[in-house]
Formats: sequence, C-alpha cells, structure tokens
Amino acid sequence: MNAKPPAAVRAVDLVKAYGKVVAVDHIGFEVAAGSVTGLLGGNGAGKTTTIAMIMGLILPSAGRIEVLGHDIVAERHKVLHRMNFESPYIDMPHRLTVRQNLRVFGMLYGVADIDGRIADLAAELDLESLLERETGRLSAGQKTRVSLAKALVNAPELLLLDEPTASLDPDTADWIRTRLETYRAERGATILLASHNMPEVERLCDDVIMMKGGRIVDRGSPSGLVARYGRDTLEDVFLDVARGRALEPEKAPAS
Repeated sequence: MNAKPPAAVRAVDLVKAYGKVVAVDHIGFEVAAGSVTGLLGGNGAGKTTTIAMIMGLILPSAGRIEVLGHDIVAERHKVLHRMNFESPYIDMPHRLTVRQNLRVFGMLYGVADIDGRIADLAAELDLESLLERETGRLSAGQKTRVSLAKALVNAPELLLLDEPTASLDPDTADWIRTRLETYRAERGATILLASHNMPEVERLCDDVIMMKGGRIVDRGSPSGLVARYGRDTLEDVFLDVARGRALEPEKAPAS
C-alpha cells in the first residue's frame, strides 16, 4: 500500500479575529503535497484570510500553520522562497516594464539566473513581445499571463491562487488553466486555489474545502460532493451550502 503523501500545508485550530469579528473560526485541514485543493465559499467566508495566514502576511490570533514542514510564523524565512502567490486583484508597478517587474520579483525570491528564468517563462507563457512594454499598458489577459509568470518565477513548490481567471474571457481562462495543469504535472507542485468558478474547480481540483462564516462546513472531491448532495454540478452544491441547504450533521462525513 502506498503511504499517504506528506502535507504541504497543515492548519491546526486556526483562528483569526479582528476585534469582535472572527474571520476564521477554529479551522483545521491538511493539503497533500502534489495535490490541487480548492478553497470555496461566498464572500466573507474566510478564504482570503486563510490564504494570507498561510503566506505569513497576517498572524493567526490562535492556532498553528505548517507550510512545507515549517511553522510559518516562527520559520517563514525557511519556506517563503519555496512558495508564491497569484491574484488578478493585485497589480504590479505599472510604470515598470514586464521584464523589470519579473527581475524585481526574481531578485526578491533569490532566483540564481534571473535572465534565464525570464526567458524560459516568456517562451512558455507567450510573453516575448511584451517584455519591454510597461505593465500598466497591458490588457487584462496580458496582465494575467504576466502575473502567472511572476508567480512561477521561483519555480514554487506551493502555489497559492486567489481567483486566477476572474474577469477573463473563456479562451484566456482556459489557457491559464492549461498552464497550471502543465506546471503541476511537470513540477509535482501543490496548488491551493480559491475560486468562485465552479467548472474551474471541477476541472482542476482533486479535493475541495468548503467554508462558510469562517468555518469549514464540508470537504471532499468535486465528484464526491456532487454525489453526496444529490446534485448535478458543484455549483449546485455551492448554492446549497451558501443558502443554508447543507447536509444535516449526521449525513456529513467525519472530519
């Protein structure tokens, strides 16, 4: 029997409170190395806060997070160069060219051969004609490809994605998903994906964590969740959870 792969991310009794507002409420989960795990929930469910704590950008109010075997609070210097993040909601400096932006981020991550890495990414992501263009002059789809290049500049073992294809046309969104699938297959990388795009989650994810009100309310494979709720699509399941039509506790799987 094959051994269970080690966890790339492990959260234990994790809490984040802002005064009396509890954004993340005593959650625990593991993300297996090499998996693609979806983090789903409506606005305010706690997804982005959870990702920010995994990245070490905000400190937990209580609990513990281990990333690639290290406590992210006490030992983040040992792991930050092994992970990266991408979101269309975070802009890179507009007046810098694409090449300049990628060089800056490559230096921040300690990439040894920055120019070589940029050349490789430009070829893989069809960015050669954009390298000398100011980032602020790119279209939405072009910016997304550049953001993906930034996220891959250090060849991360753990890739955190927050709505990576939001506002993209279907062709560009499919292009991004295909590149993510390729990267995961070639590098054995772990991906944690927060998304409201249910077909995207069904396509990419091995496992899904569903959050509501800062808590984990269910978990399973996309097909397993669809079957458990007796629905046709994961979007139907999402609506059941969001609108309070979730499974009764005795019917939900044990955590």
